Amino acid sequence: MEFRKADMDDIKVLAQIRKKQLIDEGQDPDIDIDEKLNRFFERQMKEEKMIEWIAIEDEKIVGTAAIMFLDFPPSFSNEIGIRAYITNMYTDPSYRRRGIASTLLNKLIEEAKQRNITHIFLSASKQGMPVYEKCGFKAKDSWMEYEG
Repeated sequence: MEFRKADMDDIKVLAQIRKKQLIDEGQDPDIDIDEKLNRFFERQMKEEKMIEWIAIEDEKIVGTAAIMFLDFPPSFSNEIGIRAYITNMYTDPSYRRRGIASTLLNKLIEEAKQRNITHIFLSASKQGMPVYEKCGFKAKDSWMEYEG
């Protein structure tokens, strides 16, 4: 198994994997988001606001994980103001339970540490929760959402 950072040549495959992930999570693919996904990945990766790691076996991407760097106002608990958000955690179902997600997640944590970012957050599925807990993430209940 090879692990490496995704590059611009991987964008189309990353967009397809993202769509597969959304469908697996129960979203209805009732609109075409291909072009928007491609532009999103291209812009975020070009600006280095997102780093995506991929797992490859037999020249096929079998796992992905991304970290996005988001600007927040500096605070007493986060003087640089930047927080990291974990997203696009996905492993092909036939490759699950092999440690791929944990390996990718640890690579993302290292990316944050290299940038001196100590605040990392994510939205966890029930299936993903044990992976995140094993890597030191703890559930918090301070989030609220507005969908307008």
